[in-house]
Amino acid sequence: METKPDKAEEEIAAVRSAATADGDSSPVKKECQDGEMPLSGHLQEFRSRLIICLAAVAVASGVSYNFVEEIIDIISDPAGKLYFLNPAEVFFSYIQVAVCTGILVTLPIICYELWGFVRPALMPSERAAVFWLIPTAVLLFYAGLAFSYYAVFPAAVLFFMGFATASLQPMFSLSSYLSFFIAFMLPFGVVFELPLVLFFLAKMGLITSAFLKSKRRVLIVVAFIFAAVVSPTTDIFTQVMIAVPMIVLYEASILLVRFILRK
Repeated sequence: METKPDKAEEEIAAVRSAATADGDSSPVKKECQDGEMPLSGHLQEFRSRLIICLAAVAVASGVSYNFVEEIIDIISDPAGKLYFLNPAEVFFSYIQVAVCTGILVTLPIICYELWGFVRPALMPSERAAVFWLIPTAVLLFYAGLAFSYYAVFPAAVLFFMGFATASLQPMFSLSSYLSFFIAFMLPFGVVFELPLVLFFLAKMGLITSAFLKSKRRVLIVVAFIFAAVVSPTTDIFTQVMIAVPMIVLYEASILLVRFILRK
């Protein structure tokens, strides 16, 4: 003869069934159900995206190595013929050029993975703002490198070669020239991000065009200090060539904030 379960047993069974229906009451499961991710999940995602970036750079560097001679011909065009002073200099210089080219080519992929990592932590309104911010930053960085290579770097090389005399003739080693080239180009890529930074700050309501105008003299001083710090040489010519575009971009930022954002 079957016996009916008492009231206490029925309550215990009801609690167990409710716990089973809810899944698991552990904090990790609750965080996942609420849309949050534990620290281990963030670290795993960061590792996965880092591996993708490194793999992309490795592949691009390997492909670039097949064209490294053509790339060096383009880089060395303002200076002419280059020389190497020890047997291993050419090999390591080739590796340096291939890796730098690989990073430059895969910069959009790196920024996309960065965007994918930080996107879940942003609000919908913030996502819309950052979505156009990253590709614009990449394009401005490329624009700064192009401006430096075509407009500034050849003039800088000619300026330094002008110190040659009958007893002093220029003879650039491959590794020294590449180091100078990279150190000269990178500051322009960074400087060209200035309008984007100021535009973003103005869009957030932190600055206005009137504020930027009032700080114009401060910017001029900061531009020359920045140029003195990042310049690969200590001559005034290179520092002016870095500071002047920064000042021009600052003035362009004032116009963008005033006529586009109306602030």
